[in-house]
Amino acid sequence: MTSIPSQTTVGIPTTTESAAPRDTPSGSTVLDSAHVGDIVGAFGRIPLNAAIPGRSWWQRLRMLMVISGPGLIVMVGDNDAGGVATYTQAGQNYGMKLLWTLALLIPVLYVNQEMVLRLGAVTRVGHARLIFERFGKFWGAFSVGDLLILNALTIVTEFIGVSLALGFLGCPKVIAIPVAAVLLFAVVAGGSFRRWEQLMFVLIAVNIAIVPVALSVHPTISASVHGLIPSLPGQPDSVVLMVIMAIVGTTVAPWQLFFQQSNVVDKRITPRWIPYGRADLVIGIVGVMGGAIALMAVTAFGLGGTAAAGKFTNAGEVAGHLSAHVGHTIGVLFAIVLLDASLIGANCVGLATTYALGDSMGKPHSLHWKITEAPLFYGSYAVLLGVSAAVAFSPDDVLGVITQGVQALAGVLLPSATVFLVLLCNDRPVMGPWANTFRQNAIAWMIVWSLVVLSLMLTAVTFFPNLSTATLATGIGIGITLGLLGAAIIFAVGWRTERRKAEDTVPFGALDFDQVEELEQLPKLTRAELKAFHKEVRARWNTPALATLERPVISPLRRAGLLTLRSYLVIAGVMVVVKMVQAGVG
Repeated sequence: MTSIPSQTTVGIPTTTESAAPRDTPSGSTVLDSAHVGDIVGAFGRIPLNAAIPGRSWWQRLRMLMVISGPGLIVMVGDNDAGGVATYTQAGQNYGMKLLWTLALLIPVLYVNQEMVLRLGAVTRVGHARLIFERFGKFWGAFSVGDLLILNALTIVTEFIGVSLALGFLGCPKVIAIPVAAVLLFAVVAGGSFRRWEQLMFVLIAVNIAIVPVALSVHPTISASVHGLIPSLPGQPDSVVLMVIMAIVGTTVAPWQLFFQQSNVVDKRITPRWIPYGRADLVIGIVGVMGGAIALMAVTAFGLGGTAAAGKFTNAGEVAGHLSAHVGHTIGVLFAIVLLDASLIGANCVGLATTYALGDSMGKPHSLHWKITEAPLFYGSYAVLLGVSAAVAFSPDDVLGVITQGVQALAGVLLPSATVFLVLLCNDRPVMGPWANTFRQNAIAWMIVWSLVVLSLMLTAVTFFPNLSTATLATGIGIGITLGLLGAAIIFAVGWRTERRKAEDTVPFGALDFDQVEELEQLPKLTRAELKAFHKEVRARWNTPALATLERPVISPLRRAGLLTLRSYLVIAGVMVVVKMVQAGVG
């Protein structure tokens, strides 16, 4: 049997800056030489050839501290200005009755972002580049085009959040927005990945202010638990579905896929550090869910029973209502949370966009470079901030339309982004032994189907606004049942097929069934030997240069399915825009 490389203990990370970027390795997928070298983190550095430490928990904790960042930042960035507005709207208008949507999104967050983590660590290129290389310019242009439009609108909502928060604190919009734009650019344009991440961690720490705000409204466990039961509160029209879709869109946004994968690449995380990356992601999910629940509870319990209940307008008004009904200090703390969330969100969404542009065009796109070394990367970031800041000076009715609809639009476009994510994670020439397992695919496609069903319900209510609650509930139930039935059939057939393959080669259950092909020529191994072999195969895997790989052939059926999904999502997106305009006019 092949031997397993021995591990050596890694010393405590230092605080010195990483070595200069190396030349891009020959035959590698790496596009930007800044993406090769030591792992750089806010809390230290891990040398390029360092091994994972042994049994010392202290060493492992230090390693986790250095590697933590991409998962935590993308998750906390998820609770941006749009997230604050969406969660507080749900709480103010429906109490805790929509808490069930957050609970259902926890596995969606982990499954989606874990796939992104693997893609980034294994392929060493960003999400946009992979779509262009493996699916061609047509689908790549669609994906990046969606991202540019949606991200620009999202950054506008971040500046709206800055304006509302600082407006409550006494700073006029004409000063707040330009100053915020300049500060956001300064945070990014320092030519140091470590400094950027340190500043992001400082902003993340400010989010702790939501804890005293939530505790001050005295939330009750019974009312919160009751909200875990799925229901459609309020009138049976598209309003509540718009809020639900907005919760989905702000909690699982398409920009997250692009940002985390590129940030993993930029931090130089390789496959052997994926377990630490998963831990980083779990920490981030705990943070984002805790923040979302706290924000929903703040308005549900703080404004419940007051004249403001059921009359959400914007997050700035929430600060005013809390100041009047709970206490001025609480209103100020909420405004600080809104400002902090807006700055984190604008930073992450802007970087997701410029990472994708650099990826698509093959230009330097790394926070390790200085402005003169990556002019497109920093220039496009500055332009994006400038345009979004200018739009944020639009009349209030226009800004209201953008704020209300951008999260729902993100939810509508999410199925398309998730489909490409799953297809890329099943691309074996690219992912090798890191490709999705059968179980991972079953869960991933269930998530895609659920997002499509929710989008279908929103579109149906837009066309037929008088649908009853019973009809909506029945439609959602039928959609979920069909998804579960289809998944059960596919899983049962695939499970039996893969089991038959496995029984002749390896001990049953010792390895994921979809990876049995690698072991068909081996004698029977013990469970420990098989696990060690599989670990070594993964450790030795390197994705070949993408240009040397044949592009996967898209079958006529799959092509038809992708075109159908794209056509439907365009129609659904137009419907959301129509509802946005109607809401603005109303």
